[in-house]
Amino acid sequence: MRKVVAGIAAVLLLAGLGATCVVIFRIDHSLKALRNQVAGEGNLAFTLAPVSAITNAGFEPLAPANSFTTGASFNGKLYLAGPGGLAIYPQPGLQLNAQPHWLRTGLDLPPALIVALSVGRLRGAASPSLLAATQAEGLLLIDAAQNIQQLRPADADARDITAILPLASGDLLLGTRRAGLLLYDGKTLQLFQPGFAGLAITALAGDIGDLWIGTRTRGLLHWHAGQLDAIDGLPDAQVNDITLGPAGVFVATPLGVAQITDSHLARVLAPGLFAQALALDGTTLLIATIDQGVHAVSLTAHASPLAPPEDLSGEDGPEVARFFRDSSTLLAVGDAGVMRRDSGGANGLWQTILSAPLQSLTSSNIAALSFAPNGHLWVGTFDRGIDALDLQTHRARHIEDEHVFCINRIVPDSARHTMDVATANGLVLFDSDRATPRQVLTRRDGLISDQITDIAFTRSGTALATPAGLTFLTASGAQSLYAFQGLANNHVYALDAEPDSGRVFAGTLGGVSILNDQAVLQNVTLKNSNLKRNWITAIARMPQAGEPDLWLVGTYGGGIVQMDAAGRVTTGENPAPSAVINPNAMLRTAQHVFAGTLDDGMLVYNLSSHRWTHIVAGLPSRNVTAFAERDGELYIGTENGIVHIAEARLP
Repeated sequence: MRKVVAGIAAVLLLAGLGATCVVIFRIDHSLKALRNQVAGEGNLAFTLAPVSAITNAGFEPLAPANSFTTGASFNGKLYLAGPGGLAIYPQPGLQLNAQPHWLRTGLDLPPALIVALSVGRLRGAASPSLLAATQAEGLLLIDAAQNIQQLRPADADARDITAILPLASGDLLLGTRRAGLLLYDGKTLQLFQPGFAGLAITALAGDIGDLWIGTRTRGLLHWHAGQLDAIDGLPDAQVNDITLGPAGVFVATPLGVAQITDSHLARVLAPGLFAQALALDGTTLLIATIDQGVHAVSLTAHASPLAPPEDLSGEDGPEVARFFRDSSTLLAVGDAGVMRRDSGGANGLWQTILSAPLQSLTSSNIAALSFAPNGHLWVGTFDRGIDALDLQTHRARHIEDEHVFCINRIVPDSARHTMDVATANGLVLFDSDRATPRQVLTRRDGLISDQITDIAFTRSGTALATPAGLTFLTASGAQSLYAFQGLANNHVYALDAEPDSGRVFAGTLGGVSILNDQAVLQNVTLKNSNLKRNWITAIARMPQAGEPDLWLVGTYGGGIVQMDAAGRVTTGENPAPSAVINPNAMLRTAQHVFAGTLDDGMLVYNLSSHRWTHIVAGLPSRNVTAFAERDGELYIGTENGIVHIAEARLP
């Protein structure tokens, strides 16, 4: 294609046409060539259908972390996206503490986090739409009357959208986390260009003839005149944001901002800063960082490449997730709400014009749930430690340090009157009433690994699952067990036990190990049973009145199987034979067993009818990660927050 374009350009130049005509021809030719190219390849299957609100689902959000992650101005209103959904504010006469109209995730919107917003008029549409990219449910198209349509690719990777760019032609570019760069022309959805297949796209800027593409691991790519170039010399291969201006292309990375001119690196601004979002305000470049506020860098010839952070109406300045414009006004959206910048070059001032809704939880990425004896709900997160939430006041105490960080499991220990927390950095024992750490146990204290994945109580003490085997804490000290001593695999994900009999089921990467106290009795694997997968992620014991216990075993990719105490896989119904059950996302109550899946909602087993039910409607995400129950109320943790429902309202 490059040779054809170059040849035609040479002929036109010899014919006396100006350089402007050549550029216009190249852009038009590139667009036509692109369409012809993708027309010869397979279209991606998708559906485009209206989204209807879910009524009477019974799920209610619990203390959402409503910090905003992105925003847009559309049809005279501000649309702000966060874990709870879309908050819509009437723009004229905006009040600092104005209450928005909410389109709630999982109820009014599909069950997925919105990660990007833009406004564009797509090919064939009568008017512009608000375009919302979601993490797992494709694209939402919202018109001025707030009617919503969902563009949902059949392929799960194509539904995980990270960036959107409306083109002047009416086409739309969709960047994805794993499926590369896609093109939607109003009728078909296709791969933009073979060179982008499988790329992790993070940011898009420009238009079809001069397109800049940021990636997770391949740096910055430049598509122009039908060819694709890689830009060398970036501070880091991960691109977080791109903005264009008269002085060039500015690229945010975790190690600073690259300024690109004439498709080459000109200089690095703010070296060492973790830049996550960029905006231009005249000759000032604004750099939003992860934890150092917003830096304003003048682009004049003699300016310092690193300026002190701007004041954002707080002691340290609130975190800014994204910049966007309302007409000519520059706005910033983040955990404090919406801020407006009064232009003043590198010394511009920020004013908070809209406060974010009050939030109780530090993070919406839930990893574990458990109730303390005092009724407080302990919420473990993947990235921000623990929140001990008082359900009466909706106030939470946040605990986070070098040990209380990546939470895998929270279990109340009635014998020691502690809350035992399994983390990636040790076992932390908390005083259950005051939510204060009492003791931290690591390898230095005899554990086989610092990373604890699950906890179970046996008749002789406490069993800990780790990636290196099992550790038993007994009156005689810590004793460990691993594959050399009979475990099916060293990497143990899940535990459950019969405290009276000493029977322990350990779910590993290589099958189920059945133990009597600390001795392995047998291993149940694909080779010697009807187990569907060797990778075991969750186990729930089901006591049977007058009969031996049964065990429900969750797997990675094989759904749930039923097993008796002798390790025989029984003929119980497998509700989702290919489902990925999340680690330890299984809970048994008096009426039900609940299981959370990676991308297909939750599964509910009725202990009376012995039937399974599949539930997605009403959940804020299809990725269900944790459960807890108290006084007949079920609490469901997902990667996008917590909802609760009366257990009696479930099927």
